Amino acid sequence: MQKSVAAPSWQQRLRGEMPLAFGILTLVVFLLYGSAWLAESQNVAVRVVLFVWLLAAIGVCIFGVVHHAGHLAELLGEPLGTLILTISVILIEVALIVAVMLQGSAHPTLARDTMFAVIMLMMNGMVGLGLLAGGIRHVQQEYNLEGARAYLAVLIPLSVVALVLPNQTVSTEAGTMNFGQAIFFSIGTILLYAIFLGLQTMRHRGFFVAPGEKEEMVAEESLTDGSARRRSIAFHGVLLFVTMLPIVGLAEYLAVMIERGIHTLGVPSALGGLLIAALILAPESISAFDAAVSNKLQRSINLCLGSALSTVALTVPAVLLVGVASGQEVSLGLTDDSTILLMLTLLVSMLTFGGARTNVLYGAVHLLLFLTYIVLIFNP
Repeated sequence: MQKSVAAPSWQQRLRGEMPLAFGILTLVVFLLYGSAWLAESQNVAVRVVLFVWLLAAIGVCIFGVVHHAGHLAELLGEPLGTLILTISVILIEVALIVAVMLQGSAHPTLARDTMFAVIMLMMNGMVGLGLLAGGIRHVQQEYNLEGARAYLAVLIPLSVVALVLPNQTVSTEAGTMNFGQAIFFSIGTILLYAIFLGLQTMRHRGFFVAPGEKEEMVAEESLTDGSARRRSIAFHGVLLFVTMLPIVGLAEYLAVMIERGIHTLGVPSALGGLLIAALILAPESISAFDAAVSNKLQRSINLCLGSALSTVALTVPAVLLVGVASGQEVSLGLTDDSTILLMLTLLVSMLTFGGARTNVLYGAVHLLLFLTYIVLIFNP
């Protein structure tokens, strides 16, 4: 008979929130002195220290968000747990991009570059690594085909309309949308994503769990102590929200540092989008890779495809509406080489997730596409 393990007390839990304390302290310091430091500092060494400090504070808070989202995933079961993690991370991405826009950034393509970087990173980089490592260890891996198809059925039209179609419209300059197009696409995207969430969390929740596993299993196991479970959900839910606050508050300062770095170093502007995507997706990417190696491919797919879909479904309406409200131009249309890469990614994803099993070959193909994307950033 197994001995019951006492749940940690609230005091013990709060002592484990040092990353949150570091983030809040950093936010307070930057609210008091950050604007002056960024305005007056011309010393490269000082700028590097400030950038590393900001990056560290935001990074530990992101891991804190993922920590609490992981606990909620255990309490709520799949696919709700993965969905909470995905939306939390994408909200951080939206906050960073909007912060850049509200700074009057001279980079109208940053939102596009960040969204494209997320798609390449998750649908090629992490899918490729996960399938390759999982295939080497387990030979073949199974997942729920219906769930993957649902992701792609929504992701393909939204990504093409958002990132390719603006180059073909004639009412505005290439790559942009006019007021009517922006409003219509924003509303349509939000409605379609809401329908998808309804399918994922209610009507067809079973599409997003592993074959042979019932979505109620985790929930039933977690109901052994209803009151303790409710307290845990409330505790982690509140701290997840609170841990996001320093990230949103510090996003403005990080945006200024990234913009200045792009100008000073003369690097391609697309590198800024990749930096933001890599920062916010680091914990989620680690979780997806670990899940694939542990033969939990369904969770890995939920994270990878869910991140790509949520990016397009939430970021595009947000930046379009901010652009309309602030009068800023938002360029979403991809360049020709990026358009080809996006089409190849979507086509290969349809083939990869067109059967019930995966192997190392699919992983190698996705990794090749990701490496091609990296090369084209520096050598277009």
